[in-house]
Amino acid sequence: MVKLPARYDHVGSFLRPQYLLEAREQKAKGLISAEQLRAVEDKAITEIVKFQQDLGIKSITDGEFRRTYFHVDFLEQIGGVKTDIPVTIIKPDGTEELAPPVMRVIDKVRHVKDIQLADFQYLKSQVGAGYTPKVTIPSPTMLHFRGGRAGISREAYPELDPVFYDDVAQAYGDELRSLAAAGCTYVQMDDTNLAYLCDEKMREAARQRGDDPNELPHRYAKFINKVVAQKPAGMTLAMHLCRGNFKSTHAAAGNYEPVAEALLSEMDIDAYFLEYDDDRSGDFRPLRYLPKGKTVVLGLVTTKFGQLESKDDLKRRIAEAAKYAPLEQLALSPQCGFSSTVHGNNIAVEAQRTKLRLVIETAQEVWGEA
Repeated sequence: MVKLPARYDHVGSFLRPQYLLEAREQKAKGLISAEQLRAVEDKAITEIVKFQQDLGIKSITDGEFRRTYFHVDFLEQIGGVKTDIPVTIIKPDGTEELAPPVMRVIDKVRHVKDIQLADFQYLKSQVGAGYTPKVTIPSPTMLHFRGGRAGISREAYPELDPVFYDDVAQAYGDELRSLAAAGCTYVQMDDTNLAYLCDEKMREAARQRGDDPNELPHRYAKFINKVVAQKPAGMTLAMHLCRGNFKSTHAAAGNYEPVAEALLSEMDIDAYFLEYDDDRSGDFRPLRYLPKGKTVVLGLVTTKFGQLESKDDLKRRIAEAAKYAPLEQLALSPQCGFSSTVHGNNIAVEAQRTKLRLVIETAQEVWGEA
């Protein structure tokens, strides 16, 4: 039985309204205060909550409207963590690419403040009855993958296993408990690293950092399970595997096969959001590792481009996926958010509505849910 609010869902972020972008710019220039910016964010979040509810989406996010980057804004608030602002690179062909930040662990990792609590409390206050407010946070694996052993202080952690992983899990557990105490029942962790380990270029980069890309997925499964072990009762914990989503570009490609067993069989997550919007994700055979009791949300509808998918094509692909995992353990969503960073994808605001409506209608026709 699916543990999610519905057979249709979304990853979380939405295009920021222009007035919010302008307010953020004013705050950066010192023209308005943090309190004034938060009031503008509140207004924008109230509007995006109504947008989701009017569409019939059952899991409601704040659009990540208070963030610049889906990961940095959260991770830099964990004690012992230092993050650098990502840099935009202009490639020879003129396209832009986001050089991901390296998260450095410079001291013992600890939960020094409730990071998402106030944001969740405002979101919850705006969400109506019959809807589930969802909080999205970056995966703890991000504190290891980018820098590897070299990115983690040897003074704080002479050995990584088990102390480093236990400390990170404790910090995440403290955050989840603070959210649960406020009434949060649905948290989604966004993980680029397991998706990147499907890409041979990224696998080679891991080797250069001294890690074994065949061993890492299993280590990360154990790492995530340390977080899951601290999950409060009654909370659904999902994971989204992202292959990059900056201004409609992607950073990684490759079939899920290198990580599938560790991801689906070994990790104790309730649900997985897997990107399957084009050929770069490979086929559905890796879904054969999905055990009973878990859900895979198929990200078949792209958020990168405005062209609308065919409902018949979506149904055909769901049927193909159902050859490897039971249909009752599948659901449907867009492949990623519409704006993983403040910059947003190169897609029209109205396309968010048409894409999500397509997801809802297709899911209702396939699974028969009103």
